[in-house]
Amino acid sequence: MKKVILTAALALGTMSVMSAQQAIETPSFGDNWSAGIKGGLTSPFTKSHFFKNLRPMVGLELSKRLTPSFRLGAEGLFGINTSGIRKSVLASDTPSKTAFDNSYIGAFGAVDLFNLFGGYPGYTRPFNIEAQLGAGWGHDFIAHGNDYDYFATKTGLNFNFNVSDYVTISLSPSVLWNMSGGKQPQNTTASYNRRRANLNLTAGVSYNFGGNGFEVVQPYNQAEIDALNGQINELRGVVDAQAAENAGLAATAADLAQQVEQLQNQPKEVQVVNKVTNNLESVRYVFFRIGSSAIGADQQPNIEMIAAYLNNHPGSKVIIKGYASKDGPEELNIRLANARANSVKDALMKRYKIPASRIQAEGCGIGEMFEEESWNRVAICILEQTNK
Repeated sequence: MKKVILTAALALGTMSVMSAQQAIETPSFGDNWSAGIKGGLTSPFTKSHFFKNLRPMVGLELSKRLTPSFRLGAEGLFGINTSGIRKSVLASDTPSKTAFDNSYIGAFGAVDLFNLFGGYPGYTRPFNIEAQLGAGWGHDFIAHGNDYDYFATKTGLNFNFNVSDYVTISLSPSVLWNMSGGKQPQNTTASYNRRRANLNLTAGVSYNFGGNGFEVVQPYNQAEIDALNGQINELRGVVDAQAAENAGLAATAADLAQQVEQLQNQPKEVQVVNKVTNNLESVRYVFFRIGSSAIGADQQPNIEMIAAYLNNHPGSKVIIKGYASKDGPEELNIRLANARANSVKDALMKRYKIPASRIQAEGCGIGEMFEEESWNRVAICILEQTNK
């Protein structure tokens, strides 16, 4: 008995050390319950009576897995009465008067040796072996006389074939020990004596309610936690600095908005880029097609009017300002505005023999005098009368 207790304590201690090396998320109380049925053979564990007293047995089991390596449960085993049985070391010499020869009801603890020594992998292994130790109440049914009760312990192994997280098929050899001795007063000393033991071999199937309820989580040591806290504090500092910068930008934006509002409330000054006196007697317009500096036939009357004025007023001069619309590249429009002014100048000189000294031609770039964009493709001719 002392050896068994020491062995169990050593196994439980080892299991605690191994479990401490892993961080397992603890399931709720309702998880990892299993119920099973079993059947097999039982016989007294003695050479002379083994095969003679061999009989079938059935059993039930209910357990809960507390850790990946340990489960706790209760079970009941019942040896079936057969007509061929006439003698048993643990029963009377006459057959039982009930359907059973003997029974055992007890509690047990089972240790998964694979998870204990190999570590829990985070899933249910297809096959594992459990070492089981239990204790409970044994009972022999006597045909004539009083039935016999005794304290019993049970040791064994479970070879488990895990079909899934829910279903397990087991093959379980075990030994049931009568710890109360015989029915005679001189045989009541508790001991592990094979003459007062039954050998059991059962096969069973069990269903695990809830499946595998254990999950491996990554443990963090204090150094890692401190490092993470340091990173969090650093990020908080960055966020605070960004918030302060945003506040400064918001103040700048508010100041700019105030300045814009002040500017909007000030009287607006209109800057005249190109000032032309719109006088029917002093201003003439020569319009051009888009992208062209050639004077069209429809614009010839305007050229003639300018030439006639210059001929009728010998002291007069003309200022020609060429413009282009916004269509097309800016560089091209600048050249086009200059070409339009010179085109009018050349027409006055070549066709009407107006001296170059009386003509001033210049390109003024893109015009914005008229809302109608096509009107800005123009050469504006300003006639000036001098006192000479």
